[in-house]
Amino acid sequence: MSVEFKSFSKKQMAALTWWCPQSPYKSCDALICDGAVRSGKTLCMCLSFVIWAQSNFNDRAFALCGKTIVSLRRNVTRPILPILQNLGFVCEEKFSQNLVEISHGGRTNRFYLFGGRDESSAALIQGITLGGVLLDEVALMPRSFVEQTLARCSLEGAKFWFNCNPENPMHWFYLEWIKKAEEKNCLYLHFTMRDNPSLSTKVISRYEKLYSGAFYERFVLGRWVAAQGCVYPFFDQTRHVARPPTGEARRYVISCDYGTINPSSFGLWGLWGGVWYRQAEYYHDSRLLKEQRTDEEHYKGLCELAGDLDIEAVVVDPSAASFMECIRRRGRFKVMPAQNDLIDGIRRVADALKSGLIKISPDCEDSLREFALYRWDEKSKGDRPRKEDDHAMDDIRYFVNSYVNGGDWGFFAKAAPRGGEGRDDYGLFG
Repeated sequence: MSVEFKSFSKKQMAALTWWCPQSPYKSCDALICDGAVRSGKTLCMCLSFVIWAQSNFNDRAFALCGKTIVSLRRNVTRPILPILQNLGFVCEEKFSQNLVEISHGGRTNRFYLFGGRDESSAALIQGITLGGVLLDEVALMPRSFVEQTLARCSLEGAKFWFNCNPENPMHWFYLEWIKKAEEKNCLYLHFTMRDNPSLSTKVISRYEKLYSGAFYERFVLGRWVAAQGCVYPFFDQTRHVARPPTGEARRYVISCDYGTINPSSFGLWGLWGGVWYRQAEYYHDSRLLKEQRTDEEHYKGLCELAGDLDIEAVVVDPSAASFMECIRRRGRFKVMPAQNDLIDGIRRVADALKSGLIKISPDCEDSLREFALYRWDEKSKGDRPRKEDDHAMDDIRYFVNSYVNGGDWGFFAKAAPRGGEGRDDYGLFG
């Protein structure tokens, strides 16, 4: 596989070489890279981690950690393995074992893949002895998993490697590692998009227009800031509200946020020309109407919303088990439990609105009302919207999480030795 390369930026070079004998940071125990999305920090850190391991160890185990194995393969192994092979490394990926064996210069080491999704993940890594660990998207992992992983790095000369995009300033990783980087003997590098030579001015401008509010400050400016005010402050009737085109859509989907005492909100979505339109909705507020409906009555509302249309799937709040069973028993609709990521889901909805992938019909009055009222909970220590005026917002998030690409274009920095394949012009190969 041929790889196109460009020069590294100064910060990328620091991430690549911090452990080298000639580096002023060689005595540091850890590297922390945070900052903007698409700033090139992940690829440089991953390449550096593998080259460091191969330069200093043989026949040892290392850990590559992400929020999930799927995201780890997407963000880490898939981009770096072809580049390592282009540089003369031999890489053998064993999918069934979540293992990559890497060889170079007569040395072979094992790199195990771990997912740190929740508190139970800490048990997955117990018992292994490691020479080092790289934690990709560390701010998305539970503290127990991270601390258990670090405790496994007991070999002499072991080092820690962290990267992440910023979150809330009360996040444990920000308080315990970034704020205490000097105390913990860490090299801390803060990246912006302009630290990635592979991003053009046009691409950077697109990202700057894509985000707003706290997401803009975190993902574009790379700041650890609290979310406050409206969740979707950019929502604009002239840009984001439109009736669907005439004629039948190519696909139809219904999204559902189910409530008994709280409101139930269902949205009918149709796909025309690459844009999903929320063309109609069912919204029942039992408190306001003083009428609490059963699963069967909500199912009747779902059927009225669907009409005679060929519905591809009904995406339902995963906690609404009884309502999903009610739909399944009827046999008309395919039921899909929604992906329920809250903060990532809100970001994806924002991306989809700003990039024009979804639009809301003016007939969806309850959705439009909630867009104006949906706000962050400023009393919360983490990122949480207020639990009010959020039911259409939840069903829209379920739909976008499950059906719409929220704008992950996958840019990353690329660089290579100047002297040709396999050469060591950076002094990185020990």
